[in-house]
Amino acid sequence: MTVSHVRRLCAAVLLLSLALAGCSSSKTPPPPPGSPAAGTPAAVNQLYAQAKEDMASGAWDAAIKSLERIEGQAAGTLLAQQAQIDLAYAYWRSGERPQALAAIERFIKLNPSSPALDYALYLRGVINFNDDIGIMGSLAGQDLAERDSRASRDAFQAFKELVDRFPDSAYAEDARQRMAYIVNTLAEYELYVARYYYRRGAYVAAVNRAQQALVDFQGAPATEEALYIMVLSYDRLGLETLRDDADRVFKMNFPNSKLPAQGLRRASKSWWHIWN
Repeated sequence: MTVSHVRRLCAAVLLLSLALAGCSSSKTPPPPPGSPAAGTPAAVNQLYAQAKEDMASGAWDAAIKSLERIEGQAAGTLLAQQAQIDLAYAYWRSGERPQALAAIERFIKLNPSSPALDYALYLRGVINFNDDIGIMGSLAGQDLAERDSRASRDAFQAFKELVDRFPDSAYAEDARQRMAYIVNTLAEYELYVARYYYRRGAYVAAVNRAQQALVDFQGAPATEEALYIMVLSYDRLGLETLRDDADRVFKMNFPNSKLPAQGLRRASKSWWHIWN
């Protein structure tokens, strides 16, 4: 570790906000709003009405077939746009994530001024969000160093774009809560991997992952243990100056921490099962 790394560490930790970010929201987002459109053939509107009934009853395969037909038959109309976003939702609910993402990306690209764009951004985030929670929920017994968090990061960016562009959207508050949850999840993920490395004697790798949590996710609950892992890892590496610097910052920010007495936490599923 260079002097610049030490300064980066200290600056990042000194700026930590220690407030815990909570998160609560509906488990499943609402379906996209929509209704048969004026100016389209009655048969197409009837097909759309049937597709909505199928969606309401959870008959996703039937709804998908109808929506795919509508998208082709009503090309260039508002109903076709509505069918695109409905199709993304139906794909997602049926467990077809790649198709859902392709459909929502197509809608966003083709309809940049649509009044439903805020919902489209929200749905793009939810598709990635739930997929990554599924990954996090199956981490037990796997090599954590081989996992990545791309889906959660993609979800965060989608929610952030929604909040930045449409702060008053009906979906903005839920998006903000999910963003807070994602930050905590990603920080905990870095911590999980840092623990993995530390317990296997890969102390440099443990320091790097713990520092990543500190720098990227300031204020997340995981920052306390991340900093403590740095203290322990530097000690094992025989880097006394870095150990003492990290320990000083740790004690300053967490004077009542129980970690020195209790040791590192064991894996817990609670942080990734909140949304299941």
